[in-house]
Formats: sequence, structure tokens, C-alpha cells
Amino acid sequence: MVRLSVNINKIALIRNSRGANMPDILKVAGDIEEFGGQGITVHPRPDERHIRFDDLSPLKALVKTEFNIEGFPSKHFIDDVCRVLPHQVTLVPDAPDALTSNAGWNTVDKYEQLKEVVEVFKSNGIRTSLFVDPISEMLEGAAKAGADRIEFYTGPYAHYYHINREKAVQPFKKAAEIAHQLGLGINAGHDLNLDNLAYFKQEVNHLQEVSIGHALVCDALYFGLKNTIQLYLRELS
Repeated sequence: MVRLSVNINKIALIRNSRGANMPDILKVAGDIEEFGGQGITVHPRPDERHIRFDDLSPLKALVKTEFNIEGFPSKHFIDDVCRVLPHQVTLVPDAPDALTSNAGWNTVDKYEQLKEVVEVFKSNGIRTSLFVDPISEMLEGAAKAGADRIEFYTGPYAHYYHINREKAVQPFKKAAEIAHQLGLGINAGHDLNLDNLAYFKQEVNHLQEVSIGHALVCDALYFGLKNTIQLYLRELS
């Protein structure tokens, strides 16, 4: 069974737009778990436009499934993650002003930086994942840096899915086998949705977890949060 981790950044964005605690992030996270979600993902950014750093500790205390914090490993981010001690940290190479993640790490050029940061998180008992593209050299670099898992950046797959889904998924199928041989766990995320998720899961072996936020929240506007989570779980079953 591939786990569904729900990214609640967009829920926090709605909350922040009015300056009050509506919707209540903690209640939403608890409801997601009650409705069948198997993890909660957040991605605090430097401008705190959605999830804020002061959300992290209350969420860690609440989450009963698995808490995953994504972000660029600035000193502030590293210190906060080591204070909160989530189950998993996912490192992304985003610039501070990035709208959303749009590429994986160059684990070859950034090897020394990543190795140092991964060692810090693993010494604190935090499973560490690196956001990567499906390129063998990047997977080898992630393994060399000591990562426990990788998270495939699936934006290109989603973009080309309706053009040629067999061709779109092929790099991920090959990369998943390489990652598995390197001893890396495999996560995936970015633009996965109810249209393309089941095929990705069907074709990519060894997949352990998907992180989905934007599409899931958009679907919840029409289907309701509980129904939407069940729809995504059905696509993964």
C-alpha cells in the first residue's frame, strides 16, 4: 500500500488570508487522519505565506500517523526541524522566493552541503528524503550523501500525462529501479491528481508514499474533504 500524505499548505494559505484561525489547521490535520489520510506534510517557506514555523510544534504533537516537513535547508529551517523532530524531513532546492518546487536537487554539485545536512537530521533520528529528478546520477548522489529516501519531482510526468502517458512515466519507472537497487526508499509528489495518480502508482515499482496538496484541496472544494481523501486512497489501492 502506498501511503497518502496530505500537504496542508493551501489550507494554511486560506487561513492566513483573513488573519484569523479559520480554517483551524490543527482541526483540519486531525480530520484528514480521521478520514483516512496516512500522513501530514507541510512546507514552511521563509515568508511564511502559508504554513508558519510556529505551526510545526502543535502539528507534531497532534499528528498520529506521520509528520513530514519539507523545505530548503537554511539554518533557520534546520534548527526548527531538529527542535520539532518530525518523522521525516524532505529537502528541496527551492530559492527563497520560489512560488512552488519546480526541480530536484543536483546531488552531485551540492553533495558536500547535502551530506552535512543529512548527517545532522539523521543524528536526530529524522528520516531524510531528497527531492530529485529521475536521473541516475542524481539518485547515486542522494545515496552517497546518506539520504534514506528520495522524492521524485513528478511535475514533468503530470505535464505530459495526457500527451503520452507511457513516455511520461518511463523515466520514473527506470529511476525507481535504480533507487531501489541503491537502497533508497521512494516517495513522489508534485501535480499528482485523480487523473494521473493510479497510473503512476501502477507503473512505478517500490513506491512508498505520495505527497499531494494543491490538487487534493482543489478537489475538496467540489467533493468535500472526507470524500476527496477516500477518492485518492481508492486510486492508490
